[in-house]
Amino acid sequence: MAETLISPGVLARENDQSFVGGRPVTYGAAIIGPAVKGPVGIPTAVSSFSQYESIFGSTVESGSQYYSYLNSIAARNYFSQGGEGLLITRVVTGSFSGAVTSGSAEGVNNSGIDAIDIGVNGTLAYEKQSFELKTLSEGVIMNNYQLTSSAGGTLVSGSADNLRWEINSSNTASGNFSLLIRRGDDTSNARTVLESYNDLSMDPTAPNYIAKAIGDTYFTIATDGSDTYVKTNGNYPQASNLVYVSAVNTPTPGYFDNDGTAKVIFTGSLPAIGSGSFTDATGNNFENNTALFNENITADDIQGIGANDYTQSIALLNNTDLYDFNVIAAPGLIKSLHSSQVTSLVSLAQNRTDCIAVVDIVPYSSTINAAVTQASGFDSSYAATYWPWLQTVDPGSGQTVWAPPSTYIPGVYAFTDASSDPWFAPAGLIRGSLGNVVRAERALTSGNRDTLYVANVNPIATFPGNGIVVFGQKTLQKRASALDRVNVRRLLIALKSYISQVSDNLVFEQNTISTRNNFLSQVNPYLESVQQRQGLYAFKVVMDETNNTPDVIDRNQLVGQIFLQPTKTAEFIILDFNVLPTGATFPD
Repeated sequence: MAETLISPGVLARENDQSFVGGRPVTYGAAIIGPAVKGPVGIPTAVSSFSQYESIFGSTVESGSQYYSYLNSIAARNYFSQGGEGLLITRVVTGSFSGAVTSGSAEGVNNSGIDAIDIGVNGTLAYEKQSFELKTLSEGVIMNNYQLTSSAGGTLVSGSADNLRWEINSSNTASGNFSLLIRRGDDTSNARTVLESYNDLSMDPTAPNYIAKAIGDTYFTIATDGSDTYVKTNGNYPQASNLVYVSAVNTPTPGYFDNDGTAKVIFTGSLPAIGSGSFTDATGNNFENNTALFNENITADDIQGIGANDYTQSIALLNNTDLYDFNVIAAPGLIKSLHSSQVTSLVSLAQNRTDCIAVVDIVPYSSTINAAVTQASGFDSSYAATYWPWLQTVDPGSGQTVWAPPSTYIPGVYAFTDASSDPWFAPAGLIRGSLGNVVRAERALTSGNRDTLYVANVNPIATFPGNGIVVFGQKTLQKRASALDRVNVRRLLIALKSYISQVSDNLVFEQNTISTRNNFLSQVNPYLESVQQRQGLYAFKVVMDETNNTPDVIDRNQLVGQIFLQPTKTAEFIILDFNVLPTGATFPD
């Protein structure tokens, strides 16, 4: 976030003076990582795990077993803990390019609709019309198995989506035809039709023009200087969930009517009835079925993805206007293995100032000293880390697998938001209990927890009878202050979110007493409600002539000062048991 206002907007600043000697926040998380299918690199919101499965899939095949990506485990846990609104960004190896239609000699990308082009001299000329389809994402139907050869519909591991096309009817009189998108492993005698489009036309002026009926919109990631953004390409909204019209070859009109209007007469042959495959997609999640067990993550292999494949997705989420969330995680990125990307994730949270980055710092089977060493490389109140790793039952395989803590912590934050408020600590027996966890990699002693907590690593403790519990809530800020606690950072995120929304409505309003009172009339009651709900000890809001002087007004600024005393959690409970002799007087 810029530190000064250059164009009109709202600048929310904070001044940490707590150093030791709605719109209520949109409760939501962002998760980055590989998925079975779905949009590549485009942040996509889902509101339930069933919707996540529908868009991004759930399991991927490795040998004879099916396993869940970390993304899938994190999403399932997040929603099971009461989470609302999850932003998923799928990454693949390398850049993605959709599979293209191919097949017979006159396949879909060379479809034989002839157009009679009547020349000015009255001669007839025939030009071949064609269209081309591309897939919207890799791995849409059959996890990582795609159809690379149309012969026999054989499924092989490859780089094309498991889809096929079929033109199953045509009308010579109208010049229209029907198109099916089928599952790639079906047969002509046993079709699995995924989408159907009837009465398609190659005439751009027709209401059922193929590009209109199917859609030609697709998204790419672009850069403009230091900005990374989603670029929308195409002219017609996307109607298909599987493919888009990537090209249409239309004859150039050569006949001009008396009024000078160029005309083309559509007639002649239509696409032959038949089918073909989609080939040459790029951007596979994994190639050799390696590193599916999460404890096998290496510097070069994160469930088939390279660390560099995360870079663009992290940069894209800098857009606070478009993407709203309060916690972000990339399960699989690990500080000791992928330092640059994890650092970028923390920088993202700091730049946005409206979320916490939950980061993992060491791989499976690491020591406490290694965790302490890696945590020392950070200094930010917008990030938090937890240890050790956790074992869960993979819903895909039914087997136990290990997963890093960031797979679960967004769910703990979601439960805290749903059951209490964001300024309550997402930790302890009440709000820090971890469901869907079999065991922790290590049962920590009180001494272990002390070592970790001093290093700002939040311990995940095992308590017989109480299960596995998050038992810390420190941020990665080194200097002791109120903001070295997660609950205070999340309090500030919630307050700034609401107050910034109030302020948005005042941009371009007159800097008068009426405008200032409008602001105070909304903000003061909100802060009072937060105080009543145990988020603040005290507060004060100043927006009057003392900070809106004539000089300030002349600079087109409206200044407000908000003073906060956040409540503190009772992390250290000290009980003095005093044993007195018989007859002694109890002190007051």
